[in-house]
Amino acid sequence: MSYKLIMNWNIKPGRDQDYFEFVVREWIPTTSRLGLQTVGAWYSIYTRNPTGPRIMAEALMDEMSDMRSVLESDEWRDIQVRLLDYVEHYSQKVVETDGTFQL
Repeated sequence: MSYKLIMNWNIKPGRDQDYFEFVVREWIPTTSRLGLQTVGAWYSIYTRNPTGPRIMAEALMDEMSDMRSVLESDEWRDIQVRLLDYVEHYSQKVVETDGTFQL
């Protein structure tokens, strides 16, 4: 069984360019180095809820113990603090994968 980290957020107003540069240059390389395998990222251009998430990203790990280790690591906390400079309404959850689209 694999485990999926599902993350949602909105880009802070006026931070789009800085956000995308940060994600490409720092966030993706760091999460990959931590062992998270990014399997999807979506950007919604429309949502009925103005505070609802516009971005959803998913990453996999084979073992829950490895996922816990990553999410409890200083490196994860540091990159999340940096992400929060660019985003708001951040949320995350871990679910067991079942091979289907999960929310």
